[in-house]
Amino acid sequence: VQLQASGGGLVQAGGSLRLSCAASGPTSNMYGMGWFRQAPGKEREFVAAISRGGGSTGYADSLKGRFTVSRDNAKNTVYLQMNSLKPEDTAVYYCAATGTGWAMRDRIKYNYWGQGTQVTVSS
Repeated sequence: VQLQASGGGLVQAGGSLRLSCAASGPTSNMYGMGWFRQAPGKEREFVAAISRGGGSTGYADSLKGRFTVSRDNAKNTVYLQMNSLKPEDTAVYYCAATGTGWAMRDRIKYNYWGQGTQVTVSS
């Protein structure tokens, strides 16, 4: 499975962005998906996850209510809608796929990673 994240950019605090993660491969819609982010000098942290069928979602506690993860299996694409962005949301955002169908924040279960897309939130 190959993952291509896009949609990052520069936005003012309070603004919104929608990230996309396009998956390619014969069984790409059979994977659970996750979003992680890494700010400069910090460890990569969990953002959100969605099960292979889209019926289950999970979020980092600090992001609940502002971020929404969704997927369109017909398009082999997962989305991360980010609202009310804050400067502390600035990071490189990565999408990842897990063959287990659901992995939440357990990074070791994610088999494939995209290249990341930069999100910068100005104050």
